[in-house]
Amino acid sequence: MQATNNIVIKTTPLDNVGIVANTLGLAEGTLLQDGIKLLQYIPSGHKVALSDINKGGEIIRYGQTIGYANKLVKQGEWIEESKMDLPNPPDLQFISLSENSIAAVEPLEGYTFEGFRNSDGSVGTKNVLGITTSVQCVAGLTEHLVKKIKQELLPLYPNVDDVVALNHSYGCGVAINAPAAIVPIRTIKNIAANPNFGGGIMIIGLGCEKLRPESLLPKNNDDSDEFTSITYMQDESFHGFNDMVKGIMKTAETHLKSLNKRKRETCPASDLVVGMQCGGSDAFSGLTANPAAGFATDLIVRAGGSVMFSEVTEVRDAIHLLVPRTINPTVGRALLDEMKWYDDYLLQGQVDRSANTTPGNKLGGLSTIVEKALGSIAKSGKSPIVDVLGPGEKIRKKGLSFAATPASDFVCGTLQLASGMNMHVFMTGRGTPYGLSMVPVIKVGSNSKLSQRWFDLIDLDAGQIASGEKTIEEMGWELFFLILDVASGKKKVACDILGLHNDLVLFNPGPLT
Repeated sequence: MQATNNIVIKTTPLDNVGIVANTLGLAEGTLLQDGIKLLQYIPSGHKVALSDINKGGEIIRYGQTIGYANKLVKQGEWIEESKMDLPNPPDLQFISLSENSIAAVEPLEGYTFEGFRNSDGSVGTKNVLGITTSVQCVAGLTEHLVKKIKQELLPLYPNVDDVVALNHSYGCGVAINAPAAIVPIRTIKNIAANPNFGGGIMIIGLGCEKLRPESLLPKNNDDSDEFTSITYMQDESFHGFNDMVKGIMKTAETHLKSLNKRKRETCPASDLVVGMQCGGSDAFSGLTANPAAGFATDLIVRAGGSVMFSEVTEVRDAIHLLVPRTINPTVGRALLDEMKWYDDYLLQGQVDRSANTTPGNKLGGLSTIVEKALGSIAKSGKSPIVDVLGPGEKIRKKGLSFAATPASDFVCGTLQLASGMNMHVFMTGRGTPYGLSMVPVIKVGSNSKLSQRWFDLIDLDAGQIASGEKTIEEMGWELFFLILDVASGKKKVACDILGLHNDLVLFNPGPLT
């Protein structure tokens, strides 16, 4: 067979494996451009040995050891999970916290978007009426209200994009004062303060729950609560369900009138707060979608904006590459502390980090969590890490922050929403209908096969990088411009067009009672 159209991607000169980029994979007997003959069929996205690897030998991708061969692997052979042993994670105790030499980034000026300016200086990319809850018991009521408001009131207020219920499974039957309870409580509270809600929120409680609605009130700069309201279902002034709904609809109308006054105005790109996340990853994720997102991350940081990346178990095995990028030892220590906290959390649950790599990840060519982590951190670009957020904490600084979250897509998205993102970028290789109703979610496909098959679910095809049609830089700029257009309301993302939105899922490490 001719080698001309056989594409195998090697990420660094140190690698002894390559990734098959041909959509249909490569057949047994195929000759590669360097003369290597494939000993078996290798699916698209999977690894081929570029040299013999002895038993116990390092399997290297991204210039890092992603596993050890548990038997002799011959040149041209398919390398998958069964032929590899997992390396130990980097020892947190031996990672240096010395002062790092961080190069200053070149400013990027003149880029803007059309957003909704809030009184606290934050900027929304949507104009949404949010209805949050203090306890799961009222979820049925809020769902009923959202449908009724959308049908009867929302059409009367054209400047309001949507009304959403921020339902969750917390609030009662929980140890509300346990130390770990701070995570779900601050998550619920901070979600209500997301810029896309315009500084106000409707809160609906039952009345007898442990988590008191008053504790969820956002604190406005002027200490005014005129744009925040609390309603209890158990309020004795209500006579029957319909009376209750009628009263809350009047409150909703007051909120909609206020939101309808908001207008888009030109805002600098420095007002962007972008959450970067990946899910349903494959071996192309670390070659195409994540590096393109990383390039866009660097552009946003250069423009003075804020970006957060997350997913502790998907950075843990690459932590030795991230600590040298922190701006000082204090931030480096905070990053290591979040890794240690999660190590202990997993140990307490009697699971380990290897549980992260899913069956879909493996089908897409990712053999170990180490390989997955090395590809995952590519979405953080090359910018210095200026801050580390605990789960559900609000973003504090401009630049690149690490927001500690589990890797679960919907939990991570919920926590980034609480941290204050006004834009979300989600990279996928296997495909997912993931979306959030509160913020726009741009979905980036890591391979063209998925992007073309899911043409109306994927917003940007980064697979063009693997085929050589575009460079990482070109795709990164394209993503950056798409972020600006979506933030301005000029373009609508696929999940909003289709109405595909995930429920919020709290991270609750605290005990139930």
